[in-house]
Amino acid sequence: MANLQPHRIKTISEFHEFRDLPKPQHPLISVYNFEDLKYLNETEPKSLMLDFYSIALKRNSNAKMRYGQQEYDFKEGVLMFISPGQVFSIEGNSELQHTGWSLLIHPDFLWNTPLAQKIKQYEYFGYAVHEALHLSDKEENMLMGIIKNIQQEYQSNIDKFSQDVIIAQIELFLTYSERFYNRQFITRKISNHQILARLEKLLEDYFNDHSLSKKGLPTVQFIAENLNVSPNYLSGLLKLLTGQSTQQHIHDKLIEKAKEKLSTTSLSISEIAFELGFEHQQSFSKLFKTKTNVSPLEFRQSFN
Repeated sequence: MANLQPHRIKTISEFHEFRDLPKPQHPLISVYNFEDLKYLNETEPKSLMLDFYSIALKRNSNAKMRYGQQEYDFKEGVLMFISPGQVFSIEGNSELQHTGWSLLIHPDFLWNTPLAQKIKQYEYFGYAVHEALHLSDKEENMLMGIIKNIQQEYQSNIDKFSQDVIIAQIELFLTYSERFYNRQFITRKISNHQILARLEKLLEDYFNDHSLSKKGLPTVQFIAENLNVSPNYLSGLLKLLTGQSTQQHIHDKLIEKAKEKLSTTSLSISEIAFELGFEHQQSFSKLFKTKTNVSPLEFRQSFN
């Protein structure tokens, strides 16, 4: 299944038709309940790519959802976010029942509003399925109230204020979701601190590898893949727990190794830069001074 071309769905109307839902009341925004969905049979495409945003809350489900090679079981109520162009797959059959709802938002609905750009800044749209948001009953009820407001607004007579009202509700929903994700980072301290410990070990091993000059600095993607989390999730976690991004952690480890070599070896600054994966000494010196307020030479001279 992973090798099959995903079935692309360009419009919300097309999605409703695909899942045997009634025609949407608004072409660019829709809320539907999972109880109303038809289940896919064996001959229908299960790997999907949407050209619009999908925010879904699923609960009480034995169905499985997959991003790439990662699978998630929806045994609890969880909220997940899918942005346009992401590929996901669904596995289920007519005997499986689950509840919940989904909000679909076409980018055209946000056109010419501040949210059109701001929505791209919410990192959780890039989280993997297993990084979904777990909601308390109180949090779920709060978000459900906003969803009902959105639904009620587009179902009523559309006027010149309707889009502004719905946009404000969507932004409120996304802001609460960001707050709840930060809460999740904090309340799941044990697993999150394990990620931090593994990050430190991964960077330590990488920088102690003498082939660093050939491989170059580790990328954020490389770090995330080795920690089995998405780059956005790792970034959000680190920012909350440490105040730094993944890239800043990589640079901090680099500077730590640079200081060690400058103070304990007789290697030239150019040789040290090369050993740390830099093609040009100037790039290394610039980063070192940015992080320490002194040049590599000045740092070395402070030890003599």
